[in-house]
Amino acid sequence: MKYKDTLNLGKTKFPMRGSLPKTEPERQAKWYQNNLYQQRLTQNETKPHFNLHDGPPYANGNIHLGHALNKITKDIIVRYKNMTGYYAPYVPGWDTHGLPIEQQLTKAGYDRKSMPKAQWRNLAKDYALEQVDKQREDFKRLGVLGDWEHPYLTLQPEFEAAQLRVFGKMAGKGYIYKGAKPVYWSWSSESALAEAEIEYHDIDSTSLFYANRVKDGKGLLDDDTYFVVWTTTPFTVTASRGITLGPDFEYSVVQPAGEKRKFVVATELLPQVAPKFGWDAWETLATYKGQELDKITAYHPWDPEAEELVMNADHVTLDSGTGLVHTAPGFGEDDYNVGSKYHLPIIVTVDEKGYMTAEAGPEFEGKFYDDITGLVINKLQDANLFLAKEKITHSYPFDWRTKKPIIWRAVPQWFASVEKFRQEILDQLDKVNFYPGWGKKRLYNMIRDRGDWVISRQRVWGVPLPIFYAEDGTAIVDEQIINHVAQLFEEHGSNYWFEHSAKELLPAGYTNEHSPNGEFTKEEDIMDVWFDSGSSWNGVLRQRPQLDYPADLYLEGSDQYRGWFNSSLITSVASYGQAPYKNLLSQGFTLDGKGNKMSKSLGNTISPLEVADQMGIEILRLWTITVDTSQDMPVSKEILKQVSESYRKVRNTLRFLLANTSDFNYEQDKVSFADRQAHDQYFTVLLNDFVKEIRASYDNYQFNDIFKRLINFVNVDLSAFYLDIAKDVVYVEAPTSPQRRSMQTVFYETLLALTKLLLPVLPHTAEEVWEYLPNETSDFAYLSEMPVVQDLGDTSAMMADWQAFMKMRTAVNKALEDAREAELIGKNAEAAVTLYLTQEQKDVLTRLGLNARLLLMVSQLDLKDASQADEASRDYDGLQVTVSHARGKVSPRDRMYHEDLGADSAFPELSKHEAEIVREFYPAAVSEGFE
Repeated sequence: MKYKDTLNLGKTKFPMRGSLPKTEPERQAKWYQNNLYQQRLTQNETKPHFNLHDGPPYANGNIHLGHALNKITKDIIVRYKNMTGYYAPYVPGWDTHGLPIEQQLTKAGYDRKSMPKAQWRNLAKDYALEQVDKQREDFKRLGVLGDWEHPYLTLQPEFEAAQLRVFGKMAGKGYIYKGAKPVYWSWSSESALAEAEIEYHDIDSTSLFYANRVKDGKGLLDDDTYFVVWTTTPFTVTASRGITLGPDFEYSVVQPAGEKRKFVVATELLPQVAPKFGWDAWETLATYKGQELDKITAYHPWDPEAEELVMNADHVTLDSGTGLVHTAPGFGEDDYNVGSKYHLPIIVTVDEKGYMTAEAGPEFEGKFYDDITGLVINKLQDANLFLAKEKITHSYPFDWRTKKPIIWRAVPQWFASVEKFRQEILDQLDKVNFYPGWGKKRLYNMIRDRGDWVISRQRVWGVPLPIFYAEDGTAIVDEQIINHVAQLFEEHGSNYWFEHSAKELLPAGYTNEHSPNGEFTKEEDIMDVWFDSGSSWNGVLRQRPQLDYPADLYLEGSDQYRGWFNSSLITSVASYGQAPYKNLLSQGFTLDGKGNKMSKSLGNTISPLEVADQMGIEILRLWTITVDTSQDMPVSKEILKQVSESYRKVRNTLRFLLANTSDFNYEQDKVSFADRQAHDQYFTVLLNDFVKEIRASYDNYQFNDIFKRLINFVNVDLSAFYLDIAKDVVYVEAPTSPQRRSMQTVFYETLLALTKLLLPVLPHTAEEVWEYLPNETSDFAYLSEMPVVQDLGDTSAMMADWQAFMKMRTAVNKALEDAREAELIGKNAEAAVTLYLTQEQKDVLTRLGLNARLLLMVSQLDLKDASQADEASRDYDGLQVTVSHARGKVSPRDRMYHEDLGADSAFPELSKHEAEIVREFYPAAVSEGFE
C-alpha cells in the first residue's frame, strides 16, 4: 500500500478546464429545452414584482461590445432579482423604424420614390424582422435569459396603437403644434432630426467679415456708415434679414485712416479686428450702447428688395467676431427667436437636399450650400462690402447616421411642447434614483435647456403622424380622432394609413366646419423614432399584465440621457404626470485597450461572438464586472486574457471545494457553528460578511465592487489562508473526524454561497458546478435562492481576537521568511517556532482555543512567557519569535517533522496520531504494510 492511499485526497470529475466555447451552447440549449426562464417566473409568481424595462436596440447589423455589455448587465440584474424574492420578468425589445433601414434598402438597389409607400414599408418591415431574428440569436448566445419568443417590436400594431394614444394624450393637453422654426436638418437624410440624433465633430469653416450700409440711421448714424457683420455660415447671407447687437455692449463709430466710410464695431473687439481689415489707425467719432441703435435699418449686401433690421438680443457675445451678428431667421434657433420678436420674415434659401433655391438668387440657384462661399465673397467684393475672411475650427453638429454635417433650416414641422410642462418634468426627476448620481444633474440640465421637440420626419418607414387637414388647410389634431386611428392601427397595422384615403381613415360621418365639401387630406410625415421608443412605457409596461408602470429600472448607455431616457420621460410626464422609471442606471462606452473609441475603420473592434467562440462568453460576462461602467471602459484581447486568468482562479477554487466535499453529505455530516473548530468559526464569519457585501453590491448596482470583493475573497481569504491550512486537515485527518467534518461543513457552505452569488455573472459555470452538488434538490442552480446573511450572534469580540492573532501570524511569517533567507529552513514545515507571549497575547490564544501550530503551518510550536525571551529571539511587530529547524524526522504521509515516529511499531515511519488514523480506517495497511 502507498502512503498517499491513506490520505483523503479530494476527487471530482468537475473539469479543470471549462471548454466554454463548446459547453456553453450545449448548456444554453438545455435551459431552453427545460424552459428555465418560465420555470423561474412560475416559481416567483406570488412574489413582489421587479421590472427592468429593456431599452430597444436598433434592428440593424451585428451586435457589438456595447450591446453585449448592456444585455449582460441586464441579465445579471434580472437573474439576481429572481433569486432574491422578486418576480422579475425580462421582455426584450427592438427599435424597428427609421432611416438606417431605409438606407439599407437603398443600398440593396430599391428606389423609394419609384414605388408605392406601402410597398416600400413592407420591404422595410421584412428587413427589420430579419435583423431581429439575427440579433435575437446573438443575444441568446450571451447567456441572456428572457421572453425571447414574445419580444416587443416598435412595428407591432399593438405597439403603434399605444404610441398613437400617447400622442393623442399630448395633443389633448395642447402640447402638439405646428411651426416653421429652424430645426436640425439633415440634407443627407432629407429629414429633420432630433437632438438625440446629433453628434458633434470639429470642422474647419470659413468665417466672413463684411459691411452692411445704413439705410435709416434714425438720426444717429449717417447713410455713409456701415455695420461690420460677422458670420460663420456664408450661405445664410442669402437669407439675412437682420443684424443683432448686445443691448448693453458699447459700439464705436470709427473712420479708418484713408477711408471715407464709417464703420460700427463693438468697442471691446475693435483692437482685435482692425488689423484683419488693414486698419492701421482710426478715429472714433461716437459711441453708443446696443440698445440705442435698436431698429435702425440697413441694406442687404446685394438684394435691393431686402432690408436688414438692427435688433438686440442676449445671445450676442464678445468672445469673437465684431459684436454684430448677421441674422437669418430661417437658419438658426437664436436667429429665429430674435427674428420672431421683431417680426422678421423667415426666408429659407436651401432645399431639402442642401441645394440653393431660386429665392437665393440666380447666381446661387442649384448649387450645393457648402460650395457657394466663393460666390458670396465675390458678391460682397463687387459691392465693396467685403472686409476679411479667416479659417476657424469649431465644433459642429453632424447627422449621427450618415456622418454628414447638418444645417439649421426652417420648414413647417410638428413639435411637442416641452416648455408648457417643463417644470413638471423637472419635479419628477427628484423622485428618481440615479446610478451614478451625477446622472440626475445631467438629465436635469438637458430638460431645463432643451427647446421644443421636433417630432415630424420627412420619411416613410415609421409611425404616421395621425393628423388630418381640412379644405382650408386647418390642421385637425383631435384626441378622439387620434384614438380612432389608433384602433385602426391596432387592427390592421400602420400601413393602413398609406393604403386608405383621409376620408376612409376618419370616423364615419365626420364633418368639420373648415371642410364644407367634406374633403380632407392627411399628413404625410412620420413620427420621430424617439417618439416610438419613448412610448414603450405605454406600448409595453402598461399593456403586458406581467409588467408594471412605472418600471423599477431603466438601464442604457450614457448617450441615452439625450435619447431614450429623455424621450421616455417627456412622453410619460406629458401623459400621466410621472416619470416612467423609479431608478435609472447609465453605462459608459467601450474603448480599445489604448483608450480609443472602437471603430471598424480603425480595425480595433472586438466582436462579442468571436470572444464567445474563442474564449467563452463567461469571460466577457466576467469582464463586465471588472470595469467601472459609470465611465468609458477599455477592453482588448490582452485585457480579456487577464480576465480569463481570474476566471481560471475562480474555477479552480470551486473545483478544489468540490473535490474536498465529494465524500461529504451536508444534511448528515454538517457541524453546527457552535461546535466548529475555531478557525472554521472564523472563516464562517468571513463568509457571512462576504455574502452580505456581495448582496449589497448587487442591490446598489455596484458590479465592479463585486469583482474586487470576489477576487480578494478567493485570493486572500481562501487561497492565502483557509485553503492553505486546510490540507493538513482535510487530507491528513481521519475521514470522519470532527476536525475534518467541521472544515468540510464550511467548505460546502462556501461552495454553495459562491455558486449562487456567481450565478448572475457566470451562469454557465454555476450550473456546471450545480450538477456536482447532489444534496441540492433544484434541477438548476437558477431555481435556487441567493444565500442569506446568517445570524451568528455577536461575533465582534471573537473577530477582534482573530484580528490580533492574524497580526501575530503575519509577524511569524516574517520571521519564517528571515529564517529561509538565512538558509535555516526551507519550507515552513521544516520550522520549529517559539513564541514569547505577553499576557494579552496569551489571553487571545486562550479565548480562541485554536490550534496555532496548524494555522502557522509549522511542525512544532512552543509557547512561552515573554519574560523568558533570550538573545536568540527577535521582535516582530511586538511579538518575540525564535525560529529553529524542526526536531525529529519527516513523516512521508503528512510531510511534517515529528519526534514520535515509530511509536506504533507497525508503522515505524508514522507519528502516533497518524498511526491511529491508519489502523482505524485503512486495515489493509496493517496487513500489507507500505511500499
